[in-house]
Amino acid sequence: MKFRKKTIVVEATQWFKMGDHPAVEQFPWSRAVIKAEGYPDYDPWDRGIIKTLEGDHEVCPGDWIITSVKGEHYPCKPDIFEMTYEAAE
Repeated sequence: MKFRKKTIVVEATQWFKMGDHPAVEQFPWSRAVIKAEGYPDYDPWDRGIIKTLEGDHEVCPGDWIITSVKGEHYPCKPDIFEMTYEAAE
């Protein structure tokens, strides 16, 4: 079976840095932990986390923060956002 997503209008803000959206918190890992785990180019200070009903999700610069119809916030990658949403008047 195939299904189409119901048409709804959501609020969304593109996130680039801490302070862009109140639901995004500072990423809790230190640089030392990230490097020890094998991610030398990964800078947690460029990232944030957002608490969702499904748990914590990483937010990267350029991600969209969507406010759902029930008021929860969740991140969406730019390419998925572009394929799923269009501007509403």
